[in-house]
Amino acid sequence: MRLWSLHPKYLDPQGLVALWREALLAQAVLAGETKGYRNHPQLERFRGGARPAALIAEYLRAVHAESIKRGYRFDKDKIGRLRTSKRLDVTSGQIDFEWRHLMKKLKTRSPEQYEKLLAENTPLPHPLFRVTPGEIADWERL
Repeated sequence: MRLWSLHPKYLDPQGLVALWREALLAQAVLAGETKGYRNHPQLERFRGGARPAALIAEYLRAVHAESIKRGYRFDKDKIGRLRTSKRLDVTSGQIDFEWRHLMKKLKTRSPEQYEKLLAENTPLPHPLFRVTPGEIADWERL
C-alpha cells in the first residue's frame, strides 16, 4: 500500500488508479471492515491524527478531485461522509523520498510523465498534508 504524501497530480494514470484503490482499502481498514492490512505502517499517520476516518475521507476527496480533472469516473459515493479541516504533517525528508521513488517508477513506466516532471523543483504535497522540516518518516519502509 502506498498512500502518497505527494499531490496526486504528479501520478501517471496507473498510479492514480492504484492510489484510489489503496486509499479506499485504507478507509475500510480504518473503519475496522477488514482483517488484513490493520497494522500497515502507512496508516500510522492517519491513526495518529484526530478522527482518522475523516482524515482518510479528505485524502480520498483530493484524489477524486484529481480524477475529475482527468475525466475519470471514480465513484465519489465510496468516500466516507465525515469531514475535517485538520491537516497532517509530513516531513520534507518524506516528500523528497517519495519524489525520488515516484520519479524512478515513472522513468520506466511513464517516460512522458517523467520528462514532464523533471523540471519540478519543489513538489507539492497532497492537500491533506502540510510540510514540516524533518527526515524520512519512521513508518516508511526503506
